[in-house]
Amino acid sequence: MIPMTLAEIADVVGGTVDGDPATEVTGTAYVDTRSPVPGGLFVAVVGEHVDGHDYAAGAHAVLGSRPTAVPTVVVDDPVAALGRLSRHVIDEAGPLVLALTGSQGKTGTKDYLAHVLAGDGVTVATRGNHNNELGVPITVLEATRDTRHLVVEMGARGVGHVGYLCTLAPPRIAAVLNVGTAHLSEFGSREQIARAKGEILEALPADGVAVLNADDELVAAMASRTSARVLTFGAGGDVCWRNVRLDELGRPGFDLGYAGEWHPVTLTQSGAHQVANAAAAAALAIAAGLDPAPVAERLSTAEPASRWRMEVHRRGDGLVVVNDAYNANPASMIAAIDALVQIGAHLAGRSVAVLGEMLELGPDAASAHRDIGRYVADAGVDLLVVVGEGAAPLADGARDVPDWRGDVVVTAGRDDALTWVRENVAADDVVLVKASRGAALELVADGLLEEGGRSR
Repeated sequence: MIPMTLAEIADVVGGTVDGDPATEVTGTAYVDTRSPVPGGLFVAVVGEHVDGHDYAAGAHAVLGSRPTAVPTVVVDDPVAALGRLSRHVIDEAGPLVLALTGSQGKTGTKDYLAHVLAGDGVTVATRGNHNNELGVPITVLEATRDTRHLVVEMGARGVGHVGYLCTLAPPRIAAVLNVGTAHLSEFGSREQIARAKGEILEALPADGVAVLNADDELVAAMASRTSARVLTFGAGGDVCWRNVRLDELGRPGFDLGYAGEWHPVTLTQSGAHQVANAAAAAALAIAAGLDPAPVAERLSTAEPASRWRMEVHRRGDGLVVVNDAYNANPASMIAAIDALVQIGAHLAGRSVAVLGEMLELGPDAASAHRDIGRYVADAGVDLLVVVGEGAAPLADGARDVPDWRGDVVVTAGRDDALTWVRENVAADDVVLVKASRGAALELVADGLLEEGGRSR
């Protein structure tokens, strides 16, 4: 963060200082006192069950709605004030802001882009799931005057959310990756999701760049929502790919194309869907002025930067575990199942899908789960382990496929699933573990790797 005294912060956010106004904040903002930032600004939020002010003791400085035991900037709404502070830092530091949104692939694309841009200068990017009205400002406040690129992932739970986030971190380059069915329960339709995602384009200046997925009809149609230059990515986009091939762990190699030139890329993460994520990142980097050749080179050296997203591990005895447990929706389930089958084709044993519930799908949740169950069977997965009552329609869907030769096991929860899988998989099998965040199925993946596990 740009060093600021509490007096200066109060002036920016319209607050008053309780305590020493000369207290200087040199670290970024944070909301969890279990992970304090030296010299940072603790944002005390009053939640449904927890009041952050009760945990302020020991913080260096606080932004809150009432005084605490440490120097505090007191405001009516700490979250809104945090947003005003982030906008001030953007205006003062002046980094190139690149923002992206989409129903899936945001984190993978963001991680690729951050790695590519880091080769061109100091880059700050969203960490974890910091893509909302708290997370975006926290990301922004990591920037200093030395920051060249600021990569911001933006999520939405309703119309107007992305638009608001763009007032905190106005993008000069913005991407919409896709419009899927994630959070359908909040929006009601894909068209409403598209309406919300497209707000990121309306925030662009006329001399900015809109990066759009040419393969998604709802996204491609968003070109009319901006006066900025449009750069597309996709199989038929301005930034495109050819000659996709997968190694024994499902890691893609391909040729990246732009303006008639082709450059080889070999990714370190598994899944054919990583090709589109990498191409989206390449398009954003090219929009930022980078040449395609070094972009391709940097993509090939990008290591996984976010946990529980297509993490491929090989246990000491040879069992392969694919931990993609961070989150799930129908599109990401299909991509992960495809990767499981691709990896399984190179192994002597069975392909095993340990799948839990996909949340926030609205009234069509049961049918969406049945569709994924059918996809599991149609893809030829050998064994489907269903975790929890909410995921039960997965089993129904798989059993609906009459010529499937695989098996279904339904378990009550993750503990039962872990016990069953531990006792029934063999060293030459490959196991995919995936569900929405609420299922915490990373614990199943971790349990499978406890004895003699080693990363690939």
